[in-house]
Amino acid sequence: QVQLVESGGGLVQAGGSLRLSCAASGSGFVINPMGWYRQAPGKQRELVARPTNGGNTNYADSVKGRFTISTDNAKNTMYLQMNGLKPEDTAVYYCNAILTRWGSNLDVWGQGTQVTVSS
Repeated sequence: QVQLVESGGGLVQAGGSLRLSCAASGSGFVINPMGWYRQAPGKQRELVARPTNGGNTNYADSVKGRFTISTDNAKNTMYLQMNGLKPEDTAVYYCNAILTRWGSNLDVWGQGTQVTVSS
């Protein structure tokens, strides 16, 4: 079964750091990251960061300068490095990617990982 498996969430104090990972399972797939999103309790899912066609990255204003996305193509894994965490960053974080194999494209979401930032 093709899926994106997330890890790296947890509880951290304000000012701390976490790195979220999102790995594609299944052999032969190429991961094409579409972005990271988050959903806080009682709120809608929002974009955190998304690669652009020009090779840059769009970051939500609230995370600019603190969060960075990257991809390890050899490991078929995408990452979200989060520094300077704030209590308002508390949310479930989701990765999204297009997995390509043999000409087929699958739009896949990770299962979500909880990030809790204490003050």
